[in-house]
Parts: sequence; C-alpha cells; structure tokens
Amino acid sequence: MNETPEPSSGDPAPGPSGLPRVPFLRRLSPVMFSLFTLAVIFVLYQLVGGVITVVVARGQITLGNVTLVRWATLLGQLLFILVPTVWLASRRHGDLPVFFRFRVPEIRHLVATMVAVFALQQMLQAYMVVQDMIPLPQELERLLDTLRKVLEETERILVQANSPGEFLFVLVVVALVPAVSEELLFRGLVQRNLEAAAGWRGAVITGVIFGVYHFNPFTLVPLVALGVYFGFIVYRSGNITLSMSTHFFNNFIACSAAYLRLDDNFVALSPGAAPTLTLAASNFALFSLVFVAATLYFIHSTRHDETGEPS
Repeated sequence: MNETPEPSSGDPAPGPSGLPRVPFLRRLSPVMFSLFTLAVIFVLYQLVGGVITVVVARGQITLGNVTLVRWATLLGQLLFILVPTVWLASRRHGDLPVFFRFRVPEIRHLVATMVAVFALQQMLQAYMVVQDMIPLPQELERLLDTLRKVLEETERILVQANSPGEFLFVLVVVALVPAVSEELLFRGLVQRNLEAAAGWRGAVITGVIFGVYHFNPFTLVPLVALGVYFGFIVYRSGNITLSMSTHFFNNFIACSAAYLRLDDNFVALSPGAAPTLTLAASNFALFSLVFVAATLYFIHSTRHDETGEPS
C-alpha cells in the first residue's frame, strides 16, 4: 500500500490545497519585506538596545561608564542588527554570499572609493559650516544648541580614546562592526529588495532611510549623502564588500580625528583653522573636483551588463 511521505523538516508544511505553503517572509513583496525588516530591527536596536544602553549608562554617558556603554553598543549592533539581518535574509533568500553580493574587491576600486568618500566627507564638512550659519528664531536656536551639545558630547565621549589599545577598541565599536552590520542591513537586505522593485532608485531610497535611521537631525544631510554613495558603490560594482570597506574607512577617519584631538569641524585645507565660510567654500571646491575625478574613474573601471551585475 502506498503511503504519503512525511514532509522533511526543511520542506514547507502543506497548505489547505495540499500544495507547499509559502513561508510568510517569502510571501511579502520586496517593498513590504524591506519595511518589515526595518520595523523589526528598529524595535530591537533602537528601542530594546536603546533601553539597555540607558540602563547601563544610568541615564548619562560619562568617562566613568563609557567602557560599559561601548560594550553595550557593540553587543547591540551584533545581536539586534547583524543577527536578525542574517536570519531574515537566510529565511527569505537562502544563498547568503550570492544574495549579499560578497566579492573580493579590486584594489583600484578600493582606492577610488576611499578617495571619493574622503573628498565627500570634506564637501559635507563645508555644508555643515554653512548649515550652522543659517539664522533661526532665538528660542528654536537655543533649544537646538542644547540638543546639539548633548549629542556632540555623547559622541565625543564614545569616540575619544586616550591610548592605542582604547583606540583599537573604539575602532571595533564605531568603525568595524557598524561597517559590517549596517551594510548587510541597508545595502544588503534592504537595498537588494528595493532594487528588485525600483532598480537604481532602490539605492537612493535606501540611502535616505540610512540617514533617517540614525536619528540625528544635525547630520541628516551628510548621512543621507553617504548612504546614497554607499548604495551607488554596491549597485555599480555588485560588491557589498566594497561598501563595507569604504564605510569602515569613513568611520576610521572620524575616529582618528578624535584620537588626534582635531576639531569636529576641521577641514583638510587647514585642520587647525576656524571653519570660516571662505575656507569652507575653498575646501568644497577643491574636494568636489577630487570626488568627481575618483567617481568617474570608478564608473569607467566597472562594466555592467543589462541586468546591472558586473560583467
């Protein structure tokens, strides 16, 4: 007598019609899956992780508790961004190296994108100088100044290091782990799905989401610009390892500036000078040329077929 075989543990359970039931995560459209992913990780990292960090810091980050806060931040990034991102991707897409577009980057592409991101960083510093000069109503300006000082002081304590060993730990927390976890989430899981729905626009949309997700109104424009550029790198090259490396390099510059006690608003033309409008404009003009040259080289050195994948 023939018997109906039992489904294996890896097979979807049969639905009412007898056909395999498609898992929930695979039934979602690419856009809805992206929104679902962002919502889950928002709750985990921004809410659950945020509460844990506040408890660890006892409401205020100080030099006395900064090591515990750094550990809480590191574990939060791993447990609440990296792990759920990898799990969601595996449940929906399966082959993670192919889906995330892991490839060994070419040295010339690494150099071009790192030069470009350093130039972009300097252009954005010039933008920040202009942004800080925009007049606002007195009450609003006083409120924003207070909020800005709190955010800047918190960031300064987290990033500032007083020894080579501490600097290396800061690099792991602020540069290395975010470069991996955030790129897998945004340029990997979210952008990959939005590209399926909107093509190159998915990279732009993901870049905007990346900026908003950091919840810092003072650096929103720079973060969006960086996010769009990272998305462009992945879309153009089909290689997420390249954006991870460039993301790490961008954060490495910020950590190094803090370690060397450079001003937050320093410009490369004159790191020790006050960031005047004239100096910012000169810096912007010079590094715009560098950014365009490096980006054009990157574009011309990456060839694509009609599907958008590198040939």
